[in-house]
Amino acid sequence: MRLRTQASPADVCIVGSGAGGGTAAYALTNAGLNVTVLEAGGPWDNTTDSAMLTWPYESPRRGASTRAKPFGEFDGCIGGWELPGEPYTVAPGEKFRWWRARMVGGRTNHWGRISLRFGPRDFRNKSTDGLGDDWPISYDDVKPYYEKVERLVGVFGSNENLPNAPDSIFLPAPKPRCYELLVQQAARRLNVTCVPSRLSILTKPLNGRTACHYCGQCNRGCKTNSNFSSTNVLIGPALKTGKLTLVTNAMAREVTVDKSGRASGVTYINTTDGSEHHVDARVVVVAASACETSRLLLNSKSALFPNGLANGSGTVGKYLTDTTGTDVGGFIPKMMDHVPHNHDGVGGMHVYMPWWLDNKKLDFPRGYHIEVWGGPDMPDYGFMGGIERLPPGGGYGKQLKNDYRRYYGAYVGFSGRGEMIPNENSYCEIDPNVVDKWGIPVLRFHWKWTDHEYLQVKHMQETFRAIITEMGGTAHSPMPSKEDGYGIAAGGVIIHELGGARMGADPKTSVVNGNAQAHEVKNLFVTDGGPFVSQADKNPTWTILALSWRASDYIADQLKKRAL
Repeated sequence: MRLRTQASPADVCIVGSGAGGGTAAYALTNAGLNVTVLEAGGPWDNTTDSAMLTWPYESPRRGASTRAKPFGEFDGCIGGWELPGEPYTVAPGEKFRWWRARMVGGRTNHWGRISLRFGPRDFRNKSTDGLGDDWPISYDDVKPYYEKVERLVGVFGSNENLPNAPDSIFLPAPKPRCYELLVQQAARRLNVTCVPSRLSILTKPLNGRTACHYCGQCNRGCKTNSNFSSTNVLIGPALKTGKLTLVTNAMAREVTVDKSGRASGVTYINTTDGSEHHVDARVVVVAASACETSRLLLNSKSALFPNGLANGSGTVGKYLTDTTGTDVGGFIPKMMDHVPHNHDGVGGMHVYMPWWLDNKKLDFPRGYHIEVWGGPDMPDYGFMGGIERLPPGGGYGKQLKNDYRRYYGAYVGFSGRGEMIPNENSYCEIDPNVVDKWGIPVLRFHWKWTDHEYLQVKHMQETFRAIITEMGGTAHSPMPSKEDGYGIAAGGVIIHELGGARMGADPKTSVVNGNAQAHEVKNLFVTDGGPFVSQADKNPTWTILALSWRASDYIADQLKKRAL
């Protein structure tokens, strides 16, 4: 039985409360529209539910991971690679992992808050090297919305005037920690650009939110609301307008359409009791995360859309990408026996390395950035595992305890995050034989890296090892072989999936237009990572926020004109 859950249709129904859905909720409610948000997970409030300032010794697990918290029991994100009753499948012989969040705010409770604008070239890469496709919009179209996001959310950094890593409206950047100064010095000797990082963590009060107090636990959720998550920077203010209805534990099953082919609302399952409900809406915004959005559209079949909603081009679920990634850590002897000092900072890096080379002179076409980690972290479960690999090779008793003190923090690490070029062999589709516990068909993933990505990751590995050597250190592990893909992470592992509902000017080859509006269903919009045409060598969240705000302004304008 279909149950009606509202007295009158919502102006807009949004699926998802993360970066894209939260931004749409914020912008549309502030435009005076009545909005309903459906969130598949449960309630969450970082100001009350966070484990910030909990000592590891206060838990018998000492912070070790759980099935619901794969990144540690104190991590602020509820979800994981495998969710009970919510399977997905992967084509035989291929590798892909899918991280899903199940809570208000979605993945914004998990991410590292690395907040990078895409650059002008990122929207026009095909015109540069002939690979992939150009976006139907330009950097200048998105720039005003980056600025809106920055004024609302806040991001620290420094003005560097780099050609394809645009500066933002920055708050002051925190100073580098000791190990970051050593990294910066080594990078400069190797002519690798190393500048203050760009994270959406407040170093000054902004819009009623207090500045970071440098406890370094951003991943746990911030009780002082000093870092960004959708929960209290977007959804919370939207609720205060009185225009937002937030429905949690609501698993979207289908976007429904009327006889004319317009979206009429969303059918969802109440995950607490399995009952089915429907939200009527004048406009539907899908922001469930790129792959979940593909699943919802592909499952929204009807006589008018037998292959899935807005899928006349056959490209829903196609051209998926993820950020390329690999990591190297190393032992740095000069960081041993450090003098105890205040090394507090934000829960993330204070320096990073944007792409600094010309791909025309290299054997791979797109770049990457480098994330920096290391130093004396909070000791918890697994603390200094592998000490036996260091001189004098482990031990026991007083010697071992003394070695822990001497080697504590004497390491650095680097993570490369690069651009994958979309290919026809990386996509998701509906598995015809598997459903989840609510009877909703699940996704089957296909994935393939190409030499573009393998050679890029090889360069990452070589660069990281060169920096460690320049610092007088040794890498913890040998250089991965070609047969091992040079250490490339499996698809999905970096948790930056994009595509599946890509933008384009041609309805025959794309799902949405430059306003994130479906070509075939004018009152249907996609505002997560689905519309991305390319990946770029930057984390995508900042661009998801900007594009969602841009689409929301368009929706509000069109509803005002009664054009939707």
